[in-house]
Amino acid sequence: MSQKINKKNLLFLSLSILAITAGALSIFFLPERFFYDAITISKDFYNEKGWIGSYPFSMKFYHITGLNRIHFSIVALIQLPILFYILYRLGLPKRFYILTVRNILVYISFLMIAIFISMPSKEFITFIILSIIPFLFKRKKLPLWKTVALSFLILILFGIWFRAYFILLIPIAIIMHLISFIKFRNRIATVVFSGLLIAIFMSLSYGVVKGEFLSQSTREELNERRIGEDASNSIILSPIATDTFHGEAFGIVYGFFSVNVPVNGLKFILSPQILAFVIWQLFLIVCLLLNFRTTLDNRKKYRYEIWIFYFVFGYFIIQGVFEPDLGSAIRHKMGIFPLIYFALYYDYFRRQVQ
Repeated sequence: MSQKINKKNLLFLSLSILAITAGALSIFFLPERFFYDAITISKDFYNEKGWIGSYPFSMKFYHITGLNRIHFSIVALIQLPILFYILYRLGLPKRFYILTVRNILVYISFLMIAIFISMPSKEFITFIILSIIPFLFKRKKLPLWKTVALSFLILILFGIWFRAYFILLIPIAIIMHLISFIKFRNRIATVVFSGLLIAIFMSLSYGVVKGEFLSQSTREELNERRIGEDASNSIILSPIATDTFHGEAFGIVYGFFSVNVPVNGLKFILSPQILAFVIWQLFLIVCLLLNFRTTLDNRKKYRYEIWIFYFVFGYFIIQGVFEPDLGSAIRHKMGIFPLIYFALYYDYFRRQVQ
């Protein structure tokens, strides 16, 4: 047993060191567009720093800590060990050192974390705050309803303070939970589709009040301005105009599949970095759907763990509304990676606390 424990710890440490090294060196070999957000946050060109909002708070955080005044490679050496330590404290499966599909997905994710959070980043803050939720569900110190309510409170406060769309996770998760009790032939597809319907309903309701639907006023307008730019090869643009009810509904479904089941991304065979994400995402969604089905089929046994799947798939649905391109999609998934990590190893975390 000790040999197995040493193997998993040794592999985790080796992968972490490799990822931290890659993150520290990324400034020297990644294209400049990877650092647009980081430069905006660290330079704060228009003195926008503040306490509310993702950009203002990120600027304030990096200003107060002084991380905006040091080289990005040093930022990587400070930030990345913190993130990997959080994952280590969350737990390592006993068979972490064995080459399985979900282990390989996590190995690759370490490198993606290094690439996307090795610099001043909003995702660094998101990762740390949202990691509280899987720790709550893992430890089971509170009754389930209190654990869920506390998670909702975290999402509400985080949404008000940092990114408003995290609040949308709550109604989507609740509806998915309620629908999951109904015995359909294909319960997984029904539960996920019910979450999509809620996202569509919220977007259409917003459009009635504001005059523009959610994906229309965010993703579509942004991408229409970006067409033809150097970094626009992976943009997500609905083939149907989103200025009508049916167009917006189609656009949200199209966006969901584009960022979560991106079979249309296989066309980027000449862009290996995009193709690598597409393949990673396809294997990830299959693993998560299989795990989700197991928790639904054994909901009494996994009554805590199942809520992590509601949050993860709820977030994936929200990405279908807002994500402008595949690069942003993977960057934001790294921000919620503690939830994804828990969903991949849900069965191990349950055994660990017994």
